[in-house]
Amino acid sequence: MKILVLNGSPRPNGNTAALIGAFVEGAKANGHDITVVPVCQKKIAGCLACEYCHTKGNRVCVQKDDMQQIYPILDEAEMIVLASPVYYHSFTGQLQCAINRIYALDKPRCLKKAALILSSGSDNVFGGAIYEYENSFLDYLKLENMGIFTAYGNENKSDAKLRELLEFGRSIE
Repeated sequence: MKILVLNGSPRPNGNTAALIGAFVEGAKANGHDITVVPVCQKKIAGCLACEYCHTKGNRVCVQKDDMQQIYPILDEAEMIVLASPVYYHSFTGQLQCAINRIYALDKPRCLKKAALILSSGSDNVFGGAIYEYENSFLDYLKLENMGIFTAYGNENKSDAKLRELLEFGRSIE
């Protein structure tokens, strides 16, 4: 299966990257084709709401930024993983821009499954991101929820949490 991971962390070696790394290791061991996109290292602007993609553009966004590199991967992906630190009760702004720009495709052609990986320094801050994931992302795109994984504080790079993500990657069919 082709899996796209959108990494919303600005820290290349931070907690979110460690959780993603464990997931990717497990998924690759199970034979999946994984692409991790570090959205914070990309130039991705927010949606302009110009409707070009749905009128004249035929699923092509008028903005010519790094999202153009992600669209073909997204259209071929069968599963997407949204991964983000939670600083202020939701996804990072960079990840939110990438999520909003999926609008240009309306519904990616092959996408069937999704998962969510969130990290934070505090507990009880994940509600906003989980709400958006479940009620906007999953519902609108009609995706199967493969799981929601959260880690806070010392859990972030703990052996137990990394093992949980590794096993999750291995379990995906």
